Amino acid sequence: MTPSGDPEQRDGERPDRAAETVRLTDPKAMRVLAHPLRITLLGELRVRGPQSVGMLGDLVDEAPGTVSYHVGKLAEFGFVEEAPELARDRRERWWRAVHASTSWSPADDLKDPERHVASSALRRAIAHRYADVFEQYLVAEPAMHPDWVHASTTGDAYLHLTLDQMRDLQSEVNDLVERWEARSVANDRESTQTAVLVYQLFRRPE
Repeated sequence: MTPSGDPEQRDGERPDRAAETVRLTDPKAMRVLAHPLRITLLGELRVRGPQSVGMLGDLVDEAPGTVSYHVGKLAEFGFVEEAPELARDRRERWWRAVHASTSWSPADDLKDPERHVASSALRRAIAHRYADVFEQYLVAEPAMHPDWVHASTTGDAYLHLTLDQMRDLQSEVNDLVERWEARSVANDRESTQTAVLVYQLFRRPE
């Protein structure tokens, strides 16, 4: 989730899918996306590129029927679309992500109670997803090459900022991520591994 004035879910860029961001304002679309399996499926399609139902089932350890149902729900609201040209036969169904990322404005959502409830549910679902991904990393860490572990980091900081300073920090962080996203796109896929960058900036409640 990238604070850029708005929370934005970003995933590693791939040259084989659309690069634009879809902006959410419909609370129905937010509620559809606020499902742990759907968030996971959409993330896999964004990071890995087009996948068949069977491939997605193997990735998320779910039955093909379950995957088909939830991918279908994502398709209803335009998050994914079929990729029939990749199918080897009529029984095989392939899907691709339509957008590279998803954004919405919590500040705007405050004006509409229905949108705010849906937005909050979506952000909570994404926060749980972040926790799950980090847990997966911790499980896998012992088998990783030590150099990759040394290159990883986690941390937090409590800063005393004015509103203008917080806006400046938000802008600097967004610029930094955008520069590294551009480098990621340009990298040779054969010599890279997928890295996960998660960061948050918010005022601490009183």
